Amino acid sequence: MKKTYITSMPDHIGAFLKASECFSSLGINITRVNYNKAIDSHILFIDADGTEEQLKKADLELEKIGYLGNDNANKTSVVLLEFCLKDIPGSVTDILKLISEFNFNISYISSQENGTDYQYFKMGLYVDDSDKIAYFLSQAEKLCNVRVIDYNRSKNVYDNSIFYNTYVLGLSQMMGLSADGKQELLININLAMQTLDEKGLSPYRTFDSISKFAELLSISKGKNFAPRISTHKISENTEITLVEPPCGSNTIIINSNGEYLFIDSGYACYQNEMVNIFNKIIPEFSTIKKKILITHADVDHCGLLPIFDEIITNEKTAKCLEKEYNGLDGYREENPLHKPYINICKILTEYKPINPEKVVKLWESAQTYDKPLTQTGFYNFGELNFEVYEGKGGHLPGEIVLIDYANHIAITGDIYINTHGLTAEQEKYNRYAPILMTSVDTDPKLCSEERNAILQRLGVGKWQIFGAHGFKKDYSVNL
Repeated sequence: MKKTYITSMPDHIGAFLKASECFSSLGINITRVNYNKAIDSHILFIDADGTEEQLKKADLELEKIGYLGNDNANKTSVVLLEFCLKDIPGSVTDILKLISEFNFNISYISSQENGTDYQYFKMGLYVDDSDKIAYFLSQAEKLCNVRVIDYNRSKNVYDNSIFYNTYVLGLSQMMGLSADGKQELLININLAMQTLDEKGLSPYRTFDSISKFAELLSISKGKNFAPRISTHKISENTEITLVEPPCGSNTIIINSNGEYLFIDSGYACYQNEMVNIFNKIIPEFSTIKKKILITHADVDHCGLLPIFDEIITNEKTAKCLEKEYNGLDGYREENPLHKPYINICKILTEYKPINPEKVVKLWESAQTYDKPLTQTGFYNFGELNFEVYEGKGGHLPGEIVLIDYANHIAITGDIYINTHGLTAEQEKYNRYAPILMTSVDTDPKLCSEERNAILQRLGVGKWQIFGAHGFKKDYSVNL
């Protein structure tokens, strides 16, 4: 059994030794450790592997020696904040009044005009209570945009001994996370930072990318959710509606002979917004049997699966969804470089694993792959007759492509997307996954081969290619 401990260590010689001796005496193996004084001078992350009984004893021992709980909450620290204020006389006054009301002392202040309508005031505040600074931030947010700045943003090093807590608080408030969600987010943000740090990438880049990713998710919710929606005529009785959210995968809705098939479904955090759109496109949506086909088992393609009655997949994707439902790692989490980002995605987007009983496995996966794409079966829907191809796993194991040669349609998931057909919001969103995962593909070289294989399989004529991100691609093949 594995458990991650977020310990509050005293900042003195031998502190980690004391924690290590605690685990060793109980026969518990430490599998991961991360501590960076420049980021947070007290928090030490420890992954431990032991029996349930051993870990319960460790809980008691660590709490007894003051390594769990809030023993260090009263230690004075400096928190560096950045306030985005309108560049007008007196704009900083309300912030200074709020600081005074909380009896915080200012240890550092810096600001200058930058040619825009706003100034960014950096202030260092002496803080002796993490709950107090958390409440202060919630009140300051009512006056202006404010964020905690990590150590690498400045030329100076600050003792941000409650950096992780305030950082996660900001993300939690932005996305409305539960207490359990905050704890899981804290662990995975640290894991993402450590993973990229060991590859020589700046921790600042990790924190900044996660913040911007969460901000993009949050600003697109509710009335600000404005996906690009387009309709494409395929044949006399068949059309495709393409719904492109600013974040996450497209949703393809095929209407053929009055029946509907959905392909991929975007993020779970947009469920209410997407259901409203589905009701507008399909007035009878609430009463029809809801059928969806999944091109692969990525979190941004499977977020709305719980609202569907039937989920069509191939063998590998069905296996991945079942593993997630049983609390095991999916294909993405099996890759150490991808695991932290995927877990962060699942937490921020409120992803819920789907009951395997809803899954209909139509195609067996190939036993061996001697080429980038292997035909594994057929799928007929209304006037459409697809050949189904499984990729070799360049983007993700279980990925499929559907090609209708009579109607010149290709549905390509994430193997082939129209990078030149992204909206400005989609382009922003697509910047952050490669940073946090180092690559969105499991094997970038193999994925490139799969993309070429798709185009080589298209016959002569004018094709409509529907990828999972960006607009439809018009593609012509000449003699």
